[in-house]
Amino acid sequence: MTELSTESELFVATARAFLDKTAALSDYRDLHARGDSYDPAWWRQAADLGWAGLLVPEELGGGSVSGCGLRDLSAVATEIGRTVASGPLYPVSVVLAGLVDADNRDAHEPSIEALVAGETVATWACDEPGRGFRPHQPELTATGIPGGYRLNGIKDRVEAGDRADLVLIGARTDDGALRQFLVRTDSAGVQVTPQPGIDLVKQYARIEFGDTEIDDSAVVGTAAQTGALIDRQTQVGIALVCAETVGIIDAVMAMTVGWARDRYSFGRPLASYQAIKHRLADMTMWQHACRAITAGAVDKVAARDPGAAMWAGAAKSYLGEHAGRLIQECVQLHGGIGVTWEHDLHLYLRRATLYRNLLGTPAEHHQAVYAAASSTEPAA
Repeated sequence: MTELSTESELFVATARAFLDKTAALSDYRDLHARGDSYDPAWWRQAADLGWAGLLVPEELGGGSVSGCGLRDLSAVATEIGRTVASGPLYPVSVVLAGLVDADNRDAHEPSIEALVAGETVATWACDEPGRGFRPHQPELTATGIPGGYRLNGIKDRVEAGDRADLVLIGARTDDGALRQFLVRTDSAGVQVTPQPGIDLVKQYARIEFGDTEIDDSAVVGTAAQTGALIDRQTQVGIALVCAETVGIIDAVMAMTVGWARDRYSFGRPLASYQAIKHRLADMTMWQHACRAITAGAVDKVAARDPGAAMWAGAAKSYLGEHAGRLIQECVQLHGGIGVTWEHDLHLYLRRATLYRNLLGTPAEHHQAVYAAASSTEPAA
């Protein structure tokens, strides 16, 4: 990944200071105690810092300090991982990635501006019950009616679904075409049911559409570009999830190395024992590999490289296999205190475990990478 400019470093430092002040681990625990996910006023403050507009052109109220919005956004996601902060950064950013690329984005300018300002929250509903990650093959239907469509079907595992004002969904039309729609969650026939999750503050929901009628203005993009929009949304989502996981790994490793240096056993620091050194060395290797493959994926997705999907899939599968294992190692090195409710390690492990299967499991991405690599001609 390209080195950050002075302006970008200041932007990231500001994000870190904001999170340390308003979204520390103690705030995470307070949110859980209240049964809450995030404070809407907090999200508006984050939007005022420019977080929601990093993928949006300046003419629509967005912009980035480096000129590469995804790189800046990924840096923010990494900082969020340090404190496992909540908030709708990932779902809002993914929806905006689709809206700003749509051929009919002018029709959605009011929604884009409201999202950038933090006044509105949107989420992408790409999963359906009992199925793997298949955003291009929805079972939800969109039947044509005069002036619009009638939606029927279910989406589940929708992040912030019970807090979102808008939901971006994929559906099949009468002629079998894949289309996307931006739907208000308070529309008639939309039923939102909260779903439990492993993370203590990240909240998900099941959204059911029963004869929900929408007009043509809800359509996002043309039929011809819908597949490409979903590809872009998937790649942006994976880049952000991986970047946040890198922040989680960095925080957990710093915590564990500090513990191993300060904790004494038989009169010696834990870190002085050869077996502990070897384990920490292996974990550091995984840490740097996770960071490197994520940086590569972010750069490829930001540049809209033809191989971006393969890079994103490789990063998602590698982190899915190694992040949880690394954090489990950290728990083991902490000993008995590492498995207590009072220790913060499980907060990080919960978020990393959640992200392991979000936007596709490691196995699903292994298969996709293999298929892509098998269809690519070898270099001459």
